[in-house]
Amino acid sequence: MLKVFRCWICGETYLGEETPSDCPYCGADREFLKPGSEYEHPDIDPSEGSKRNLEKALQLEVDNATFYFCAASRYDDPKVQGMFKRLGKIEAEHAEAICTILDREEPDINKDSDMCSYDLRDNIESAHGRENRAIEHYRKFANEAEEPRLKEFFEALVEIEGDHLELHSKELKGLD
Repeated sequence: MLKVFRCWICGETYLGEETPSDCPYCGADREFLKPGSEYEHPDIDPSEGSKRNLEKALQLEVDNATFYFCAASRYDDPKVQGMFKRLGKIEAEHAEAICTILDREEPDINKDSDMCSYDLRDNIESAHGRENRAIEHYRKFANEAEEPRLKEFFEALVEIEGDHLELHSKELKGLD
């Protein structure tokens, strides 16, 4: 029987018979996928400090999404192209979730950027550095958050970006 699940991080709805291991939209862990009837809109009134951190997070996510879409356009290999494209979509989903919290319009993500390399190793290493920077910022933002739901949000982003690091590490090992 088909059930409705909703992600507490990105707000997207998933239809399936069972809870997936991760949100198929933003990558949040299964613990954040709740039955649709339990979903509560993240009605967060961020403090000024949290707003500043959310704006910084938004810029990180938009920049990373732009990078990943660029990297996806560089390769004909469907596996590599698909990996970068999916990562771009996840980062774009994070940007959308941040905009929901900030109650603002989503910025455009340039899918035709030229901000990446044609070399796969360079792009994976760059992606690795980007994710490490994001994790560093999100840990700091989680510690500074006065709002429990926002703290949870940033902690979830740390986990998700950590999953991306593992993926990059596997891809780099495959190149050796």
